[in-house]
Amino acid sequence: MPVKLGSKLPPESAEARIEIIPLIDIMFFLLAAFMLVSLSMVNLQSVKVNLPTATIATTEAQRDLIKLTVDKAGLTYLDAQPVGLNELAVALTTRFKTRPSLRVFISGDRDARHGDVIRVLDVLRSTGVQNVAFELQTQER
Repeated sequence: MPVKLGSKLPPESAEARIEIIPLIDIMFFLLAAFMLVSLSMVNLQSVKVNLPTATIATTEAQRDLIKLTVDKAGLTYLDAQPVGLNELAVALTTRFKTRPSLRVFISGDRDARHGDVIRVLDVLRSTGVQNVAFELQTQER
């Protein structure tokens, strides 16, 4: 007796179907891949500096802060982008006009010259920014 291969449904009711389960699996995979890539990009937005240590330091939440970095060569970075002092003054003035409660977070390398950090602080004060914090590392005991 010959074997008949084919659908058990009558030929007039056989319609093409799109299986949605494999599509959902692919979308979850793409979502996870994009999340992992975006998380790895966060580390690329900072400048590596050797922070000074302090015996008494507190951790502060870094929400809604502008981050300034002064490296050991004396270069200034505004949110990980290199800027000159004039560009820094213009950028801070425009941001301070839109947000008067602007807070600035300064990270200075341990080997940076004191004068370079003071110049950045002087630019901050000339733009009207009063809320300034310095990043420190806690001393290991």
